[in-house]
Amino acid sequence: MKDSKNDDKDQKSNDEKNEGTSYLALGISLGISFGVALGIVFDNLAIGIGFGIAIGIAIGISVGTALDNKK
Repeated sequence: MKDSKNDDKDQKSNDEKNEGTSYLALGISLGISFGVALGIVFDNLAIGIGFGIAIGIAIGISVGTALDNKK
């Protein structure tokens, strides 16, 4: 049987990993929305969505990293 102290440590590390993932998902979803808008404006939806995903990933990772370092 595992020690309850180790279980608490494992749970905390899993929570920290899941927290960073949510910023990435938020960045991707906002990036896709932004990319669709750009794609419609420039009449090229595929390039707009691709550009939006790339920007969304960059923003999501940077926000997640900044907030993790702040803790």
